[in-house]
Parts: sequence; structure tokens; C-alpha cells
Amino acid sequence: MNLRNRLLAIFLAATLAPLGALFWITVLLLEHSLNYTSTDQLDRLSSLLKETARELYQNTREDLRSDAAAGRVTAQHYPLAANNSWPPAVRDFWGSGETERFSLSGKEGNQLDYLVRSDSEVRIYSRHLGNIRMEPLSTQYSHTRGEIEEMRNRDLRQGFLYTLILLSTIIWLVSCGTLAFLANRISRPIQELTAGLSRLSRGDYQTRVAVRRRDEIGLAIDAFNGMADQLQRSRERLVYLTQVASWQLLARKMAHELKNSLTPIRLTVEEIVARQPPSEFLTQAAQVVREEIETLQYRVRAFSEFSGEPVPSPVAFDTHDLVRERIDFLSVAHPVLQYELALAPTRPVAFADPDLVKGILTNLLENAAEAMKETGRILVLVREEQGKVYLEVHDSGPGLNEDARRSLFEPTISFKEHGMGLGLSISRKNALIAGGDLVSIESRLGGAAFRLLLPVPPGR
Repeated sequence: MNLRNRLLAIFLAATLAPLGALFWITVLLLEHSLNYTSTDQLDRLSSLLKETARELYQNTREDLRSDAAAGRVTAQHYPLAANNSWPPAVRDFWGSGETERFSLSGKEGNQLDYLVRSDSEVRIYSRHLGNIRMEPLSTQYSHTRGEIEEMRNRDLRQGFLYTLILLSTIIWLVSCGTLAFLANRISRPIQELTAGLSRLSRGDYQTRVAVRRRDEIGLAIDAFNGMADQLQRSRERLVYLTQVASWQLLARKMAHELKNSLTPIRLTVEEIVARQPPSEFLTQAAQVVREEIETLQYRVRAFSEFSGEPVPSPVAFDTHDLVRERIDFLSVAHPVLQYELALAPTRPVAFADPDLVKGILTNLLENAAEAMKETGRILVLVREEQGKVYLEVHDSGPGLNEDARRSLFEPTISFKEHGMGLGLSISRKNALIAGGDLVSIESRLGGAAFRLLLPVPPGR
């Protein structure tokens, strides 16, 4: 339902529903008042019922006493010697000290018992009252008398007036509250969206508006959040690429200067060794210098690679095949590691340069293997979501601290056994060149994790 129809529906509900409810309640109260009858007849009937029941009870008592005295009724005997087995009623009668007592028993008081006491026993004479049940009769009589008193104390005219006023007030307040709630529900998202636009215009690219509805306003908030996400990502990519360009210029200059210096140094050392008499010390020193020059040349090549700009050749390719090929290729060098795959059943197709993607994936897998050193697990996930292909690499290594996360993709000089500290910088640069991105995420295995985002083929 669009916003216009929803406002019309709110208006109709806010006006017709209270009027209909008030009309229904008024008619209902009117019907009750017209059906209201006098309580005098009910009062006389209940009094007559009471007198009849009392007369029946008294006559039955006298008849039972006479029959018991004349021996026309068989008694139940409870000797004093067997008082431990007496029923509670007999024990209570004996303890009261009374010589005789009448009590009701049986199912709901349909039997009259006459208890007589002697020096050595208690006798009980009983008479069944037929279908007359004294306990429900007494309860019903009490309930009826209460209803009669309540109806006599009731002022119908005043009660009708107060009830109508109270219900009308309640309905009016509920309607006003409902209208206020709905108006606030409609206006609040617009106010939040306006405030979000103001913050975004001031340069706060992290501002977002919570989506709590799926109408036109909700779609507008979704579009705003998507625009803010895209602006933030574009700004971050632009800043990163600008930084990379500066770093590349510096790396190009450093590589050039180092390359110009290393060649004459190496030639001079070889010339010194050739001209001097053979010496163990001189040979070892020259070997050390040559090894260090080779190390520096390796770093110069790394700087040259970082400063280069690959020309991408994007094509559509099956990400499942590429991931399996990289894992099969690299798992041979790390046989103790456990590689796991979580591949989407739809076989996502990415549109990028396969060589760039292979280089990025190789760097991520090698970093994960190096972080775990000897044993551990590497999980690779592939899925397609919201027009992007996601390649994720999770490891069970020690993970990354906050300081490392802040400078994760900045080019640094590393003195690790394998690597220069430029791998992630080069990988993210290539991911951006390929039309995607490379970000750090929370690992499912407790270590480090990275997500490579790739575009899908155009037209999908």
C-alpha cells in the first residue's frame, strides 16, 4: 500500500471506527435497558423457595425423630469401644457433648442424618431426601438474594449516563492516541532522513538512517543508505588510490636510486677480490656483500612491482574453478594445513582480470599459511550477493590487533623471511583496479580474514 492510500485508510479508521463503536455500544445499552424487568417477582419467588425448603427440612427432621423413637428406622451403631474407627462426623458429635444432632450428608446434601448419643455408643438414623439437594439449593438462594440486592441498589438512568460518558471519553482518547502514534510514525522517518541528509552534506559519510518500514519512505531511506555507503566507499577508495599513487612515486624513485647504486658496488667488490691475493677473510667478506646486494636487489624488484600499473583485461570467469586451482596449487607447499571450501551452489561468475584475482588470492592464502606456521585451518568461502561476488579467506592463526588493522593496507617495509610488507597493499590496489575492493573482516576461525569483492558481468 502506497503512502497516499495509507493516509486515506488512517483517516477512515480514525473517524469511522470510533463512530461505529459508539453506535454499537449505545444500541447495546439501550437494548439492555428496554429488557430490564422488576425484581419484585424474583424476590417473592426466592422468599417462597426459602420458606418451602425450610418447611420441608423441619418436617423431615420431626418425622425422622419420631420414626427413630418408634423403631421404624434402622440405626447405624458406633460403639464407644471402637471410637478409633469412627468417622469424623461421629467423632465431632461425641466431642461436642450434644445428646442429638441433625446434619446433612450424601451427594450435595440429599440425605438427612439424625445422630443420638448414649453412654456406650452413638446411633445414626438416616433418611434420603430424594432429588432434593439442600447444598445447591442454599447456594443458589444466597446467590439470588445477592443479585436482587445488587439490582435494587442500581440506578439505571444514572448508570447509563455515566457509562456512555465514560466509554465515549475512552474511545475519544484512544482515537486521539492512535492518530498521534500514526502521525509520529509517519513523520519521524522523514525527520530522521532530513537529519541524515544534513549530516551527509556536512561530510559525515558514516551517517545512516534505520529502516523500520517498507513503503515509499522506507524505500527512500534504503536509497539514502545505499547512496551513503557508495559515497563512503568511493571516498575511501579515492583516498587510498591517492595515497597509493604517492607511495608508488616514492617507490619508483627509491628503486631507481638503489638500482643505480647497487650495480657499481657489486662490480667494485668483484674487482677488489680479483686484484687482491687470495684471502679467506676477503672471500667471506665479499660473499656477505654479494648476498646483501642480492637482498637489496630483491627489494628493488618489489618496489618496482609496487610502483607499476598493471593493465587489466577483464573477462567473465567461474570463481569456483579459480579458487580450486589456487588451493590445489598452494596446498602442495603446505601439506600440514587443512583447507576447507564453502562454495555457493550457483557457481558465481565474476567479471575481472583472472591474473589479478589469482595474484590477490595467492597473497591471501600465503599470508594465512605463514600466520599459522605449522598447523591450522584455512576456510575459503565463495558467494554472490547484491550484485557482487565475495571471495573470503579465513584462517585459525593468531589474528590481527587493532594497530595492525589500522595500517593493514599501507605499504610498509617488512624484514620477514618471505615478503616485503607490500603484499596487501599491492593486492588491494589490484582489487580496486579490477573494479572491486579488498577489506578485512571478522574471522570465523578466530584468526585473520579478508573479503575480496569482485563485480559481476555487465547486464546481470
